[in-house]
Amino acid sequence: MSHTAELISYEPATGAELWRAAHGNVDELVDRARRAWPAWASEPLSKRIELVRRFAIQVEKDQEAFAQLIARETGKPLWEARTEVAAVIAKVDISIKAYSERTGQRKLDSALQGSAALRHKPHGVMAVLGPYNFPAHLPNGHIIPALIAGNAIVFKPSEKTPAVGEALVGYFAKTGIPADLVQCLVGGPDEGKALVAHPGVDGVLFTGSAQVGIAINRKLATDPGKIVALEMGGNNPIVLWDTPKMEDAAALIIQSAFTTAGQRCTAGRRLIVKSSMYDEAVSAVKKLASRIIVDEPFAEPQPFMGCVIDNNTADQLTESFLYLLSNGGKAISHLRRPIDDKPFLSPSIIDVTGMKERPDVELFGPLLQVIKVDDFDEAIAEANNTRFGLSASLIGGDPKQYNRFWANIRAGIVNWNRPTNGASSAAPFGGIGLSGNHRPAAYYAADYCAYPVTSTEVDQPRASVGVGFTEG
Repeated sequence: MSHTAELISYEPATGAELWRAAHGNVDELVDRARRAWPAWASEPLSKRIELVRRFAIQVEKDQEAFAQLIARETGKPLWEARTEVAAVIAKVDISIKAYSERTGQRKLDSALQGSAALRHKPHGVMAVLGPYNFPAHLPNGHIIPALIAGNAIVFKPSEKTPAVGEALVGYFAKTGIPADLVQCLVGGPDEGKALVAHPGVDGVLFTGSAQVGIAINRKLATDPGKIVALEMGGNNPIVLWDTPKMEDAAALIIQSAFTTAGQRCTAGRRLIVKSSMYDEAVSAVKKLASRIIVDEPFAEPQPFMGCVIDNNTADQLTESFLYLLSNGGKAISHLRRPIDDKPFLSPSIIDVTGMKERPDVELFGPLLQVIKVDDFDEAIAEANNTRFGLSASLIGGDPKQYNRFWANIRAGIVNWNRPTNGASSAAPFGGIGLSGNHRPAAYYAADYCAYPVTSTEVDQPRASVGVGFTEG
């Protein structure tokens, strides 16, 4: 692996070069993290909390510049980049509360006037691998809880959003947290693989595609001592049932499918509609989709949707749409590429009811598939017709139907008359199947950042053995 290679980041909306830097050296970064870790782990919790609070203050001071960088590097609208920065700041207080609740200390009953205790210890050096869709908020959701627990972090941002990753790590350095404690590893897949497999790494915290998550899991199958938390994608269903409020329903569907240009792991990918409502529903959703403004991040009026992350992704999504079309899908709104050499896509809707084999993949972009069903059991079966299990929404229906939906749907986030995306930070975030490995993030991130240690303690040795010895 050459360490002289450079990584270059381009703005997807303009094609302009934004940032470049040499690839990092995995061994050096892990070595520094290992040396920095013991001192941090032995700091009182109150000191670690004070320093991560300072991080929030640093980000707050610089929030507009940080939002602009995120918008430029991801292509997402400025208003949305601002909400991401707000989530980075809010993560600190939420993580402090979660740590005390999820990994608190307890005194337990013990024999012989001793004491028994439950406490938690950090794992050591954590590798954090971040995605490009929320290049600050999602890795930060691993980094903050890991720091509070007393771990050191080597963070490898997505090779598509390294500038945001470097900036995020820069805010930690400004707070008095030792620089070797949170480091940014610049690089591509090779550096990521080397970091995951490094013997000096005690845990891997990953957010990204199922394909990469499975590869990480496979790589570490013979290393059960490494904690692995995988937050992967979704092929998320929206079931639309009886409702008089079709305009509101259409708005919820649009929010689910097309926020962040569909580049959210919780985005609504499949709309499952009751046959008798099909015409009205499709007409309302198509009409609202046609009004979506797609533009560059700083355009006025502000767009609802920016571009996808790069031209390669736009090409793949176009191919996927054509594949659905040529295998029995019927276009409701075509996937269009208004500028040939830029990754802007129009929001697209396609009816795939007639497809014999619907591909169970996460199409990570503004592409909504519609499926017509006759009854509620068929709707639930169709919603569960996926190996993923991240998010699911029922729009419409009555409380009894929602109870059935909630009880039978296989997902970690189940909503009623709310979008599939936009989960609460005060709740755990994760899914089942190909969506994760039962280590939910957000509020439950504390669970994988420290391990429980149980102790029985007496101030002097006291023991007697009553059975099985000869007289002394």
